[in-house]
Amino acid sequence: MKLDILAIGAHPDDVEMSCGATIAKEVANGKMVGILDLTQGELGTRGSAKIRHEEATEAARILGVGVRENLGLADGFFENNKASQLQVIQILRKYRPEIVFCNAIDDRHIDHGKGSKLVSDACFLSGLRRIETEIDGKAQNAWRPKLVYHYIQWIEIEPDVVVDVSGFMEKKLESVFAYKSQFYDKNSKEPETPISSKNTLDSLSYRNKNLGRLIGTDAAEGFTTERYPAVDSIFDLI
Repeated sequence: MKLDILAIGAHPDDVEMSCGATIAKEVANGKMVGILDLTQGELGTRGSAKIRHEEATEAARILGVGVRENLGLADGFFENNKASQLQVIQILRKYRPEIVFCNAIDDRHIDHGKGSKLVSDACFLSGLRRIETEIDGKAQNAWRPKLVYHYIQWIEIEPDVVVDVSGFMEKKLESVFAYKSQFYDKNSKEPETPISSKNTLDSLSYRNKNLGRLIGTDAAEGFTTERYPAVDSIFDLI
């Protein structure tokens, strides 16, 4: 299966929280989208790896993505090294995405910055034909995505590009709420965490609504880029 977009997150729920509406919009536009989670989120204070897997499966169904995989790297302790890079390269060459979404370049959780650099490096290395990988016993061809976008997470980062996601916030929030173990529940007996607060739940809407306000739409999601955004015509920015 060839993908138009591969969205990669350090943990299950990173993608949904940060670019879930963009994914829902592109799926509705007929694009093939997949999700790759680097870890199982096994160090999370609430829930468990098994519960997170079930929630991630449901979230993927809600967004309508074509495939979701998990590399099973060590939550909190994975490294941006050759072994991890080769695992990401295998997935990039397997699905040959045109565009990759990945973690914020800097964030509160140490895995987010690490995941961002790991994926960025792997996207470059994946295009080098002398790096040999195989999957299911078959050699893979080199593949480099055309664009790598970093979504925005806990820390407020000025975006380079914003995507109008008007009409897709409901789908995004539905996919986020699939992670029932992680987010606000007034009846939960689990320990509180930064993302289980009511404020964080509300922020999923007001941050996107504020970005939408700034571009004259109902809602938007922001990304930073690794190279200059380019348009075919200046009128494409209208």
